[in-house]
Amino acid sequence: MLAWLMVPLAASAAPPAELSFGIVPQQSASKLARVWVPLLEAIGEQAGVRLRFQTATDIPTFERRLAQGEYDLAYMNPYHYTVFARDPGYRALVHADTRLRGVLVVRADSPLRDVHELQDATLAFPAPAAFAASVLIRAELAQLGIAFTPRYVASHDSVYRTVSVGLYPAGGGVVRTLEALTPARRAELRVVMTTQGYTPHAFAAHPRVEQAMRERVTEAMLGLAADPGGRALIDVLGIPGFVRATDADWDDVRALGIDLLDDLQRETP
Repeated sequence: MLAWLMVPLAASAAPPAELSFGIVPQQSASKLARVWVPLLEAIGEQAGVRLRFQTATDIPTFERRLAQGEYDLAYMNPYHYTVFARDPGYRALVHADTRLRGVLVVRADSPLRDVHELQDATLAFPAPAAFAASVLIRAELAQLGIAFTPRYVASHDSVYRTVSVGLYPAGGGVVRTLEALTPARRAELRVVMTTQGYTPHAFAAHPRVEQAMRERVTEAMLGLAADPGGRALIDVLGIPGFVRATDADWDDVRALGIDLLDDLQRETP
């Protein structure tokens, strides 16, 4: 156990509170649990709270749950944050110390070398509002004058799998999930386009989470990232570290004027 995790947080013998922590389903639930649960346990031990891992079957379901405020804490994509910071009022705690970029991948043995060769093709994406893996790639292809038909296949891993077996000539993902593939699966794919970079996913808290608890979770995450032993838990996720966040960090995403989830918010009671 990390030495810094052994510091007692309070003299009270009362059991710690429990908060749900929703993780955007970029990958299967079993894969997400394997890499996220140890990190959430370490954060929770330091912050004096039990963090209960949760996700969803697909990204649209995750979006509906965010809209309804089901998660106390959540790891959500940049566009999700701009939407759900308005309502129900999630507030960012930290984000990864990097820029988020989408990648368009093809089979490694594909003859395709220029994205213009995808004119009129059917391409795979995780979900309509998956930010870098879908929104950014579709926008940049449109700017290049490339017409295509999108097909939504539920997760980043599903994109990579369907492209690798030849169901689609290309598909969208992000650097982190692509690099999280097994070496054998990663070797089956090749990147043909990388998007511009934006502020990455937010770790955010629902407004019902008290400010003192938000600060404890934030400090625990920053402490974990700064601890040599704790780095191993974060490295598994392909995240280079955490920095404290402010709501304005996502103004670059707001400037894009994306409105894909406006209808979802209007439907939420």
